[in-house]
Amino acid sequence: MKTQDHVRTGNTPKAISQAFLDHLYYSLGRIPALATRNDLYLALAYTVRDRLLAHWIEGIGKVRQSEKQRRIKAVCYFSAEYLPGPHLGNNLLNLGIHRETRQALADIGFSLEEIVAHEDEPGLGNGGLGRLASCYMDSLATLGIPAIGYGIRYEFGIFDQVIRDGWQVEVTDKWLELGNPWEIHRPELCREVKLGGYTEQYHDDTGRFRVRWVPAMVVKGVPYDTPIIGYRGGTCNTLRLWKAEAIESFDFNNFNLGDYYAAVEEKMRSETITKVLYPNDEPAIGKELRLAQEYFLVSCSIQDMIRVAFMIGDRPDVLHRRFAAQLNDTHPALAVPELMRILIDEHDFDWEAAWEVTRRTFCYTNHTLLPEALEKWSLPLFKDVLPRHMEIVFEINSRFLRQVREAFPGDGDRVTRMSIIDESGGRHVRMAHLACVGSRAVNGVAELHSRLLRDELLRDFHQMYPGKLHNVTNGVTPRRFLALANPRLSALITEAIGDRWPGNLEELRGLETFAEDPAFREQWLRVKLDSKRDLAEVIRLRTGLSVAADTMFDIQVKRIHEYKRQHLNILHVITLYAGLKRKPDRECVPRTVIFGGKAAPGYRMAKLIIKLITSVADKVNNDPDVRGRLTVVFLPDFNVKNAQRIYPAADLSEQISLAGKEASGTGNMKFSLNGALTIGTLDGANIEILKEVGGDNFFLFGLTTREVRELRAGGYNPMDYYRANPCLREAIDLIRSGHFSGGDPDLFKPIVDSLLQHDEYLLLADYQSYLDAQQLAGAAFLDEQSWARKSILTVARMGKFSSDRSIREYCSRIWKIKPAGEHFGNTEG
Repeated sequence: MKTQDHVRTGNTPKAISQAFLDHLYYSLGRIPALATRNDLYLALAYTVRDRLLAHWIEGIGKVRQSEKQRRIKAVCYFSAEYLPGPHLGNNLLNLGIHRETRQALADIGFSLEEIVAHEDEPGLGNGGLGRLASCYMDSLATLGIPAIGYGIRYEFGIFDQVIRDGWQVEVTDKWLELGNPWEIHRPELCREVKLGGYTEQYHDDTGRFRVRWVPAMVVKGVPYDTPIIGYRGGTCNTLRLWKAEAIESFDFNNFNLGDYYAAVEEKMRSETITKVLYPNDEPAIGKELRLAQEYFLVSCSIQDMIRVAFMIGDRPDVLHRRFAAQLNDTHPALAVPELMRILIDEHDFDWEAAWEVTRRTFCYTNHTLLPEALEKWSLPLFKDVLPRHMEIVFEINSRFLRQVREAFPGDGDRVTRMSIIDESGGRHVRMAHLACVGSRAVNGVAELHSRLLRDELLRDFHQMYPGKLHNVTNGVTPRRFLALANPRLSALITEAIGDRWPGNLEELRGLETFAEDPAFREQWLRVKLDSKRDLAEVIRLRTGLSVAADTMFDIQVKRIHEYKRQHLNILHVITLYAGLKRKPDRECVPRTVIFGGKAAPGYRMAKLIIKLITSVADKVNNDPDVRGRLTVVFLPDFNVKNAQRIYPAADLSEQISLAGKEASGTGNMKFSLNGALTIGTLDGANIEILKEVGGDNFFLFGLTTREVRELRAGGYNPMDYYRANPCLREAIDLIRSGHFSGGDPDLFKPIVDSLLQHDEYLLLADYQSYLDAQQLAGAAFLDEQSWARKSILTVARMGKFSSDRSIREYCSRIWKIKPAGEHFGNTEG
């Protein structure tokens, strides 16, 4: 029975408060007076989960009914990463019960905000890839598209970052330590996964040639399901994460013999597979574990897809009609040979029939233009871990290269370039090539990125298969990154244009007329100032540093990497600092420069860049000559939860990667959606943001991709720029002299040497253009009313960058699925 006052499903304050107390009593065995903060969080999470499950079960019934009528197609999203962020606040928003829940808790003496703040987040991703996957899961549910997100339930996610003596220190992310109330354990749906061993050839009873895989190890994949609800209770989909367990977790014989380690050895070996997100793959054992992780994900997931197909009465030969399987980057590319193995070895398909199903089932999204980021696995390792798949990959490659030779006779170089097997520098399996060959559609994630894929990285494949490579520009969910993260701005927008915009972001266009209203601009500025005060308090609590909210908040938060050029930003900071030291009384816009982001544990240069930022911050923030005019902050442990405090507070968004290096970026969209103006290059989705918001509202600088190619072709020498630019020379010399390292000239020598001898990402070439754009931004910020107008227009023109639009484009261009329709306003699902 589903009524507004039903304790399990009702949405009135009375029903919610009673459900909360019931869970506190009966699920947790607590009374309010003795409940810890975690008890209160769990009780509220279970209360909200009840309402999610009501939509989930109702949706399953509707889907099963509609399957009988029109055989709908579902999306299976394969991703090694998900960064959903804290669930509680987002679920309250999407269910449409945020206000009622606040009232319910207040009525019994508790604060919703305090309980929401307690929630940890699943760190199941490294950055934008995982956050994009979670945005897409949100949009799939909002648009009413049945979907399963397949991933790995890492016991320990992306590390927590602390800063000690200016250096990044990685701390274990124990996100499961206090329990995860959102997931449902499904041990009855476990799958077996083989690893290692060898293959045997034989003929079956009919005389047919067959191959048998004899594994060295078999592990069990156990699913944990998390419901993903669409906006205003549209559709409730499933995020299914797999945990590795031993087939037999305890060996009594070894235990009785006194060998206690051997008794649990299989359990430890098996569980290691999903123990940690992205093990360090520098040593060979780390590479082996990483490959095993990727295979474990795809094997469990494909077996599950086939199980679902059988459950609804389908056969494997129509799998492609039932599912559109999207490979989110190359990590799940092993899905191609795995489906071939299952169809041929376990379901008796011949090669041609299996290949037809496989090729029509998968689609592949490329997320990088960096050659070093394209996965390759050495053949000896691949064969050791996946001997049967090695045979299948060789056969796929042999047949594919035959087609290449037929299409381009006499072009041996092309055959070498397109081969799935890289024969240079030791033989490797090229996973991007495998994904391209085994998918019916390939897409890039921004217009520039897709053009560069067609013209450069995947040019041969584009020429071989014209029309196979598409563009779907990334998007972000406005529910989490505006409605939830920025409630003040959301309320102001809703008051101005109505409440439909979270489900139809193009509605933001209605704000354009308000950009000319001085009273509205004042309200807009007050909202921004309040958000900056909130972030200033976060900074004070986490770093001990006091920052002034009335300064320009100039923010760069993203993964620390040389191509993202955080060190270009810090060169500008040093230039500002040096200028203020020369002329302490010079006029300048007061500026708080905020950095955030994690460096990969094995990426030494990125960690040194963090040390440089914190060292410059220490010098600048303790210098009375610049106090109040320039402050530098490194805010540690950037994640989704912290991002929700950062994006609303930004005045200036730093999107400064070298043109042609960032595939898309989504942080640029989140900043702009919250009213920050962008200083950026013509890279990734910056180009499309610039086109939408207009050049008057974007501070453009830097080389274009064509100019980058020409500069390198002409023989780029960074020393020429160093010698010719006094400000640049001064900034680098201050670093080189030990000014920011306690007199130690060697500490930052690797950074200085890299810039002056190589400068792979052309910081020195873009430096002066960047300074010029920064001066324009600073001057513009001094005119508050003009800045507010630019900020309003930026938000008004961000409708394109909703992940809902991205998913609609996937449906029409890639998956050939028609969305079931929006459910806005239908709180009953």
